[in-house]
Amino acid sequence: QTTTSELLQRHLPDAKVVKAFNNIYFKHLTALARPTGAADRTALPIAGDDPGAKASATRLLDLLGFDTVDGGTLADSWRFQRDTPAYVVPYAQNPQGLGITADDPGRSADAATLRTALAAATRG
Repeated sequence: QTTTSELLQRHLPDAKVVKAFNNIYFKHLTALARPTGAADRTALPIAGDDPGAKASATRLLDLLGFDTVDGGTLADSWRFQRDTPAYVVPYAQNPQGLGITADDPGRSADAATLRTALAAATRG
């Protein structure tokens, strides 16, 4: 039940691990980035155990064109890993489909949409 992010933190005890960027298709990073305050700005989740590191990750995401949703601690990071509602699906053009194609243009997913997807995650 230990997450891979927790394992990474254990292997790098002096590091301040923040999980980010794992739940979005890489092509959507450029397609969905928007300036601060844009109505169609997309949100990405982060998880971490260090508040300062999470604040730094939030600043980085903002600079790159994304809002941030705090997904909790590294132990909570399973909520946006593979096979959860927050993994890729919120950003796919066809959210009912489980897969995406290489030419998927993406779609914006705001913070409320992402929070709903995180809350819907179950651990199997």
